This record gives sequence, structure tokens and C-alpha cells, in this order.
Amino acid sequence: MVHDLDAQFRCFARRVARPGLRLAAAAALLVLFALPGTAGPLRVATFRCDVTPWPGEALVWTAKLVKVEEPLLAKGIVLEDGTNRYILCALDWCLMGNDTELSFRKALAAAAGTDPARVAVQCLHQHAAPYADEGAGRLLDAAPNPPPHLSTRFLDAMRAQLAGAVQGATARLEPFDQVGVGQAKAERVASARRIRDERGQMVTRFSSAAKNPKMAQAPEGPIDPWVKTITLARGDKPLVRLHYYATHPQTFCCDGRASSDFVGLAREAVERADPAFEIYFTGCAGDVTAGKYSDGSPRAQAELAQRLASAMRAAIAATRFEPAGAALWRTDSFTLPLRAARAEVTAQSRGWLDATNQVDSARVYKGAMRLSYVERLGRPIEVSSLQLGRVHILNLPGEPMLVFQQFAQQAKPGDFIAVAGYGDCGPAYICTDQAIAEGGYEPGASNVGPGSEAVLKSAIRKLLGLSATAKP
Repeated sequence: MVHDLDAQFRCFARRVARPGLRLAAAAALLVLFALPGTAGPLRVATFRCDVTPWPGEALVWTAKLVKVEEPLLAKGIVLEDGTNRYILCALDWCLMGNDTELSFRKALAAAAGTDPARVAVQCLHQHAAPYADEGAGRLLDAAPNPPPHLSTRFLDAMRAQLAGAVQGATARLEPFDQVGVGQAKAERVASARRIRDERGQMVTRFSSAAKNPKMAQAPEGPIDPWVKTITLARGDKPLVRLHYYATHPQTFCCDGRASSDFVGLAREAVERADPAFEIYFTGCAGDVTAGKYSDGSPRAQAELAQRLASAMRAAIAATRFEPAGAALWRTDSFTLPLRAARAEVTAQSRGWLDATNQVDSARVYKGAMRLSYVERLGRPIEVSSLQLGRVHILNLPGEPMLVFQQFAQQAKPGDFIAVAGYGDCGPAYICTDQAIAEGGYEPGASNVGPGSEAVLKSAIRKLLGLSATAKP
């Protein structure tokens, strides 16, 4: 489904091509584009909300919160085009999937008076933050000796709190007429996670891998080095900046500390010195890590934050503006093939879930969360994009590999393409068919299997306003 005038124009164009309908279609087309309210002045407002878990609530997997290093934030925009309102929200949480992701979009949509299909909620994927999946929580509660998970009471409170922030933003909408784009390279931040050792074997470079000198000395590998920054402005006054960069935003994990990690530290440092409101989104970082440059220490975290902030400031300095043009919001929905036959995946996941002798994190991740995705297969994954002139923002699900971001950018090389991953994370990792054949950590932790690459690439083309036909 496409919420834009392009689709309406194509519909009329097909009618114009039929004999006897040219005059009627042309007249109808003139009426369509003359209708009042089909487009209006662009307006935007920002919102910010503290979404830090309460003491004792579970962070990623099963670690309970004992200390807050810095608050976890939800930051976003409400954008209005005279007819519809659209919401982009970046959340300092690890992942959000299945029914919980949909429920948050519904809550924000109701607060803004819009449709859930016009709302995108993307996690940043810090690993000192919550993983929210209420379907998995219900499965855990029914299992023997259940591991901890986020409480419904906490999630209800966060939905209400975030909806309140969005509703407040709708009362502060202000016009903007310029969109700016800039980019700059982030030096010594991202590195490939799937690398080959000296024997040519696939190994995983995790997020604190620099503790091992071999991992620190290994080549950086394939990454997208660019921080891409989009600025919405009124005249020469910047109102909000959206930053996009692809890497796992993790230097430590699972010890009871809540943290927005180096990406949150960089974002807030830039905002303190900039007149605009800063929002950061994690791109297609399923196989990208900071591990070459991080040994898990506070010093490494601070250095990564400084280097990322420097790149964000450089992208701001490189920004060039043009008239914003119309806002086009596109959507698509699809299902992805399971990693194996449904009965097999269900049995395996149930086995993990019920095995009290296994570590809790495995019972949660391979058991409850995978089974939660299997049980929601009747409801497709929804994705969206926002276009302002030649600027496109794609909101993708799961933990997509870097290749999907590169595919989007190559599909429209003359346009400015920014990609956010980590929307509906029910599928977990979304891998290429080649990566699945090669094996390794990401395919092993994925809930979906071969064929997912072609489906997601087809959706990306639709979100860019292109034909769905594409070679995977």
C-alpha cells in the first residue's frame, strides 16, 4: 500500500491509456490535484521521553536493572503535511518485536490522531537496555521456573508515557520549508562482524572483541562509513536533525547497568552544542560491530562516542539545503520464510523454553522469542518510508545485514537514502541467502531463513517508489 500522489497518478495514467477515457481521466486528474486539503504546509514537532526501566525490571535477555549509567530515551518527530501525520521514533532499547511493536505504534498513532501504518518505532539496539516482546513474556510465564522478563505494568506505563509525549508534540507543531542533507565518515567506529581467520574459517568479532589482539588487528572489513544527517529547517533555523549510521551500538552487555552506550552519549553531546534537536537511528547493522575498536572498557566507550560525535558534527557542517517539497509516506507488508519447517521450529523452541537446565538467556532467545514469532505468522511485517523531495528515510524490521542498506542506496543512486533497522524485531536477524549458506552467528540466531533476502529487497524497492522487481 502506498500513501502518496504517485500511486494515484499511476492509476489515472492507466485509465488515460484506454481509448475513450482520455478526456474523462484528464479531467478527473485535474480535480484530484485541485482538491483542497490534499497537501498543506509541512509542520514538525519533536518529542522526548525517558523510557528507562524501573529497578528490578529485565534488560536484554534476563539481567535485572541495578544501576542507571544514563537515562534511556525515546526521541522522535511528529510530521504533518496538512492531511496526515507521520511519526518517526528512535528508542534506546535493544529490541521490540511482534505484538509489542504493534501496540506501541497503535498507542503513538492514537495520541497523534493518525493511523498505526504511519508510525515507525525503531530501536537503537544498545545491549544495556530492554528487549520487549509480550508474547514471549506470556510464553515464559507458562513455562516451568520462568526466567525474568519486562512486566506488563512497566510496558503499559511506557506506552502511556510515550503517547503523552507525542500528544504534547502535536500542540507544538511548527512549519518547516527546508530539508538539508549532509554526510561524513566516522573514523574507527564500525567494523565487520563476520570475518575470516588465518585458516579462512568464518569467525564472529563481537562487540568487545578488541580484548583479543588478533581481533583488533584484523581488517576493518566491509562497512558503510558514512553518518548520514537529515535536517528539517524553517529558513535558516534548523529544527531537528536525524542521524543514521550502521553499527551495533554496544560496548558492554548484561550486567544490570542501563546505558544508551556510545551512540546515546554522542547524540546528547552533539545536542548540547547545537540549536537543533538531535535524533539518532541505527542502520542495517546486523553484521557490523564496534568490536575492532572496543575492548568493553569505559575508555573505549568514551573514545567511540567522541569519534561518532565528531562525524555527526562534520555531517552537520556539510549539510546543504533545498526546498522540502511534498511529504510522501509509503508502506508495504510481507511475511518472511521461517528458518525451517514450522513444526520443526516449534518443537525446537518449545524444547529450549521448557529446559530448565539451560541458561536463562537461551530459554528466552531461542525459546520464547522464537516461538513468539512463529505464533504471530498470521500477521505480516509492516515497513514504511518517508520521502521529502530526493530524500528518503526507510524504516526496516529486524536486524538486517548491511547489504540491505547498500541495496537501498544503490537502487536510487541520485537520491539521499537513510536507512533505519530494528523496527519490528520479531524476525531477529535478516540475512542474505549467501550468509545463511555460510553459517555463523547471525543465521544461527535468526528466526527466518532462505528467501528472506529477496522479499526484503522487493519491499525496499517499493518503499523507494520503484518497481518491486529486483535480483536478490
